[in-house]
Amino acid sequence: MARGQRPNIRHHPMPCVWVAIPARDEADELEGCLLALAAQRHAAIQGVVICLSNCIDDSAAVVRRVAGALPFRVDTIDVVLPPEQACAGRARRLAMDRAGVLAGPDGILLTTDADARVPRDWVAANVCAIENGADAVAGWSEIEPLGARRIPQHLHTIDAREGNYARLLDEIRSLLDADPADPWPRHDEHCGASIAVTVAAYRRAGGMPPVPLAEDRAFFDALRLVDARIRHAPEVSVVVSARLQGRAPGGMADTMRRRIGQTDPILDARLEPALDAARRARIRGKLRQMWQAGTGEVAVLQRIAARLEITSEALAQHFAIVPTQGARTNHTTARRYFGTRWAQLERQCPALQRHLVPLEDLGAETARARRIRDWLRNGASQADTPLHVAAD
Repeated sequence: MARGQRPNIRHHPMPCVWVAIPARDEADELEGCLLALAAQRHAAIQGVVICLSNCIDDSAAVVRRVAGALPFRVDTIDVVLPPEQACAGRARRLAMDRAGVLAGPDGILLTTDADARVPRDWVAANVCAIENGADAVAGWSEIEPLGARRIPQHLHTIDAREGNYARLLDEIRSLLDADPADPWPRHDEHCGASIAVTVAAYRRAGGMPPVPLAEDRAFFDALRLVDARIRHAPEVSVVVSARLQGRAPGGMADTMRRRIGQTDPILDARLEPALDAARRARIRGKLRQMWQAGTGEVAVLQRIAARLEITSEALAQHFAIVPTQGARTNHTTARRYFGTRWAQLERQCPALQRHLVPLEDLGAETARARRIRDWLRNGASQADTPLHVAAD
């Protein structure tokens, strides 16, 4: 499904759905956010939890004024957090924890931002993805049109180039380490303005990390540690504001304001050189296959271990893989969790250290990623991957 294309929403009883919203001094935005949720089609929201964190404006009064006209319950948490805890991550966690209790163990949690506007099928599209097998759904965001026009063109250009490179890397990952729960096409964004997760997966991952910045990315990292089935749904999107005076120091607003004055010399930290990304995906894909089977050929383990500069015995032990001399046997013993084992390997193995990409190298890395992607698309033998991509 192409990015932005809406799904066919199925009509059947909805699960218990609660939405969590962190808010700090959002009196000008909360009404629009709540009215967008009230306009949902084919969806029944049981309630919304709003965490009003350290507000000194009329946010609470706005919620009280609007709540009576909404088709769902509004539950408000009004807190004053100490400076070291006063952040969106903590407020989002408080709201989601309360929403999780209200939704029950079989419920679904959604979260967005107070300055976001969700489309009319946002809830239904998220629920549809979960009913199709996802434990969590990552939506993507776009800046509202009027605000986007206030951003200098050079920032839009850089963002488009960086986004194109990110999509190439993600498609390479999908070709080398396919995820049945997250097939191509998909996106690679993780934004707090659009997250859906089952209550069960939320609790299994330990809840929303109460961190000062990038709690959304940290949450999806935590979900991957427990092998949650994550869908990066191209049909799920929200519109966010383009304000340059944000609520979180170091957040999106600060980043845009800084980039207006001076272009960042380094790409987003989630991006790495194309060859590194391809090698990482190839190794992870092979190890995932062997971990799922419980066995792996000695020769394959030795080749991967050599690339990682560790012993094949240590590698097999780390992933609970039984080495074999021949073809893989049918082995279905559950091993929890591959995501945790892989994250440990990345931390411990110098060969898997991530390298940043300078902006000046973006053109060359994009061309290299496109060659690798095209080569893999053509279905050539991965053992002969060009530019020494292969792990075995």
